[in-house]
Amino acid sequence: MLSARCGFPRRAIEPKIRAMSADPPKLLVSACLLGRPVRYDGAARTFQDDCLARWVAEGRVVATCPEVMAGLPIPRPPAEIADAQSGAAVLRGDARIIEADGSDVRDKYVRGAQTALELALAHGCQFALLTDGSPSCGVTFIYDGTFEGRRHAGDGVTTALLRQHDIKAFSPGSIAELAHLMDHGAGDPA
Repeated sequence: MLSARCGFPRRAIEPKIRAMSADPPKLLVSACLLGRPVRYDGAARTFQDDCLARWVAEGRVVATCPEVMAGLPIPRPPAEIADAQSGAAVLRGDARIIEADGSDVRDKYVRGAQTALELALAHGCQFALLTDGSPSCGVTFIYDGTFEGRRHAGDGVTTALLRQHDIKAFSPGSIAELAHLMDHGAGDPA
């Protein structure tokens, strides 16, 4: 409860507190979408969009690359979630993330997901814009673990962990829906 103690009248304080709580939402973004060459092949997957450029300029974007934050090198061997599983199965310990040579890198990808979550929470990110297809950041699809280019509906391990903590994840293909939420309020249905 606010009072007039400390020389501030209650009427003068309440609007400022409401304004502070109404800060525009922040967005966790895959660094490769921002033009950073952090993908497994050492490339970027730059996403050109006016809304994203504006959010960057407004200081509302927090860049992440879960794989790099977990200590994986650039470039690195391609990796996929094995047996057409999803990120949630990886988090439960029911699925592996394997590199093309069969090496199990599950622990590194889970560590990267945890680091990305910590970063999102530290910055108050309510939303994430992530790279589809990635075993970390896939939002609508990921690859099936055969390394034959077959994909299936599912999410990466970072996306699954963010969603478990009520951070809504979007792919570049759903930028219009994300823009509505970023610019008109997080309280709207996603």
